[in-house]
Amino acid sequence: MTLTKIKSPIKVQGDDSKDKLGLVHVYTGDGKGKTSASLGLALRAIGNNLSVHMIQFLKSGFTGELASAKKLGFVIEQFGVDALRERQKHLQEFKDKTGTFVFQPDIKEKDAAMEGWHHAKEVIKSGKYDVVILDEINCVLEKGLIPLQEVLQIIKAHGKVELILTGRDAPKELMEIADYVSVVNRVKHPWQKGIIARKGIEY
Repeated sequence: MTLTKIKSPIKVQGDDSKDKLGLVHVYTGDGKGKTSASLGLALRAIGNNLSVHMIQFLKSGFTGELASAKKLGFVIEQFGVDALRERQKHLQEFKDKTGTFVFQPDIKEKDAAMEGWHHAKEVIKSGKYDVVILDEINCVLEKGLIPLQEVLQIIKAHGKVELILTGRDAPKELMEIADYVSVVNRVKHPWQKGIIARKGIEY
């Protein structure tokens, strides 16, 4: 794709009205940056006085965005199985900030994923939020942990909420009905050289 060379000013008119909210974004692919892109969008939305809510499927443990979200005044809720266990112990935040993450077998994550999905539906329908991010939901769908048809139904009738869905292996049915689809391809990754996840960059 060749960029157009601009020889004279081009004025692009933006739209400040919330009435045009309600589009669907999908960030997928095997490269780094899908969650990061959704957090960048959240930062922009908050700067424009939009309310944001993020639900993270499959994830448990402390990451930098949890602390940032508190400072910025938006909610991130984790629905990995270990995150739910921690909440059941009435802990306000995770004690383990060592950068150790456990990926549980899919079967162990199924109930947590369904709980996250039921909560996500309520959040979307509540009308309280302008932007709702469903982080790693594409992975959950690919694993068959929540019903794809339910997700498609909610997307088709979600109203004026801007929806962002992240994670690898987004189903083609989801990409077909989305308004934005960005595929992040991995060309290089430090893990290929044995460099482990680094605080503040990967988590």
